[in-house]
Amino acid sequence: MGVKTALRVFEIIEAFAQEKQPLALSEMARLLEMPMSSCLGLLRTLEERGYLYETGRRQGYYPTSRLLAMAQVIAAHDPVLDRVKPALLELRDSVRETVMFGKLRDGGQAVYLEVVDAPQSIRYTIGVGETRPAYANSLGRALLSTLTPEARRDCLKATKLVRLTDSTLTTAAALAEELERSAGRGWYGNLGESVPDLAGIAWPVHIGGQAYAVSIAGPRYRVEPRIEEIAAMLRAACRSIEDPHRAAATPPPPPRKR
Repeated sequence: MGVKTALRVFEIIEAFAQEKQPLALSEMARLLEMPMSSCLGLLRTLEERGYLYETGRRQGYYPTSRLLAMAQVIAAHDPVLDRVKPALLELRDSVRETVMFGKLRDGGQAVYLEVVDAPQSIRYTIGVGETRPAYANSLGRALLSTLTPEARRDCLKATKLVRLTDSTLTTAAALAEELERSAGRGWYGNLGESVPDLAGIAWPVHIGGQAYAVSIAGPRYRVEPRIEEIAAMLRAACRSIEDPHRAAATPPPPPRKR
């Protein structure tokens, strides 16, 4: 019961984010498909804790800034993101495509822990906390590469390898061959395997003994012609994250002679 109640609280927060307006009790109960009495109890509790307020009598509830303030404090002290964010921003500015950072979680899913959007109006977008099947995702493949063959098989058992596009690999054997090729060429890719016009490349990075990955994604017509150039910048960014002191001490290359 406690787990279900906790889930409902997050559903309330997500409902406000989706609707972007005050919500009356009846509207919230309808959106969450729950009894009005139970919904009222949750809303009143959040109001008493200072997370919601009534915009007017019978006009609905809306979140206060307390939730934002607490989220900002938590984010400011994230030991992993604090380390990687500068490198992600620098990489985004260099490649001018969306840069993502994530981790593998149960169920064969890659979860996005940070997203730095590209400056272009046409770009790949995804929300922090969203997940994608690891088998057809560049970030997920980079993460799968860090597992032993046995652990990888166990991970893939939890998900069905369905065909998302005509290019999707749908067998464990084909995926294993692709991971081996990817390690040799220096990037793990998703070239139209999840979305036909999307290209993504990724590379693993280890922090504190844990495996993460950094990926870059954008329209295929922009990414594929530059894929080796982008991959080189990606690997350099991952090296700087893993060993920032060595990266800072490495002198820049000499200027080219004209």
